[in-house]
Amino acid sequence: MKSYTKEFRKNFNLAFPVMLGLLGHTFVQLIDNIMVGQLGTTELASVSLGNSFVFVAMSLGIGFSTAITPLVAEADGSSDTKRVADVFTHGILMCSFLGLFLFLGVYFSRNIMFSMSQPQEVVILAFPYLNWVAVSLIPLIVFQAYKQFSDGLSLTRPAMYAALFGNGINICLNYVLIFGYLGFPKLGVEGAAIGTLIARLVMLIYMIIYIKYHKQFSAYKLSFKLNQIRGFLIQKILKLGLPSALQMLFEVVFFTSAVWMSGVLGTNAQAANQIALNLSSMTFMVAMGLSVAAMIRVGNQLGKKDFVELRRVAFSIFFLIGIIDLFFCLIYLTFSDDLPWIYLGNKGSLTPKDTLEVIVIASSLLIVSGFFQLTDGLQAVVLGALRGLQDVNLPTAFTFISYWVIGFPVSYFLAFYTSWGATGIWIGLLTGLSSSAILLFLRFQYLTKKLIQVK
Repeated sequence: MKSYTKEFRKNFNLAFPVMLGLLGHTFVQLIDNIMVGQLGTTELASVSLGNSFVFVAMSLGIGFSTAITPLVAEADGSSDTKRVADVFTHGILMCSFLGLFLFLGVYFSRNIMFSMSQPQEVVILAFPYLNWVAVSLIPLIVFQAYKQFSDGLSLTRPAMYAALFGNGINICLNYVLIFGYLGFPKLGVEGAAIGTLIARLVMLIYMIIYIKYHKQFSAYKLSFKLNQIRGFLIQKILKLGLPSALQMLFEVVFFTSAVWMSGVLGTNAQAANQIALNLSSMTFMVAMGLSVAAMIRVGNQLGKKDFVELRRVAFSIFFLIGIIDLFFCLIYLTFSDDLPWIYLGNKGSLTPKDTLEVIVIASSLLIVSGFFQLTDGLQAVVLGALRGLQDVNLPTAFTFISYWVIGFPVSYFLAFYTSWGATGIWIGLLTGLSSSAILLFLRFQYLTKKLIQVK
């Protein structure tokens, strides 16, 4: 055990900037939801519905961009600076085209909201919100390419600085645009979307300037020249990126289906789902940070072909996320009745009936969320380790089976054919995540043992 615990500090130092950057994103969503929640439960539900479309597209873009990190980490582990630069050029170019494609996809599919059996008043507010947030996908996906490149070199702080800077701007803009302060018009939920777009542009500009001029990147001689484009490298990024995009898509659409199903149950169920989902996302960012650490460190050891060390490092990260998520589980179970009030105003005996119903539903969802902290964190980190091994095809099949063959039918049945309602949806989420964690862990065990035996 000591051989694992001695790696905790290094793992956490590498993951912490990623965690902080991701938590910054989620914290801004928290602030958005708190601000919008002050306008009413309908407005909160409309943001949830609009974001459900964006999250589907975003999952494809972010998932695809993760292919950059293990390729850079492997090249860096073998001290191949030219290959590092080549991956950078191809990754940025491919993510730029993908960001534009995803924007067009969301923009031209937004009319689907009117035929999804969602509350009409929610759809009317979500439509203009989605217009602005769809545009923000372009700078976000390009930013993600820069981030994954920097992460692959074990330089996880630049993206953290960009996220903190952009998020600060986002909060300020949301405050004045949602409520109409300092002479700005009162735009409500649409103001939150405009703030998000501007913040993502700022983050991208920050990363471009940082990587172009900071001395840490000067050794790689980064540049964009069309005659540097190589078909084999495009093929390699696609080979890793497309399955990785599908992995994230399966999970995000799995959770998005919870938004849509809760919308069918009613506005209050959808608002409660948004509260539980937002809080769970914040703690999940810790697992995502350690997933990136696993991807980087496993990728480095793969480049060095030291498979015994690779397995030891990976297990040290698995143990670390287990300890952290046990703590989060206890927090959710202990404070499930109190946390939902962060989002909605408590007026004592004068609290509206709808608000009280949202609180009761959200509290029950947080209890289920407490239990799936453990399996959700493990499956995220093991998936990062498998990406570091550049093993993506079979894990993609595992995630599909776990979420859509096992988890979704449980959610659907419990939501609409039992009295469980929204809680049943989240029990299905727990079932799918647990299945994914088990299958992915067994895959990692098999691969690493095989690599050690072959060597």
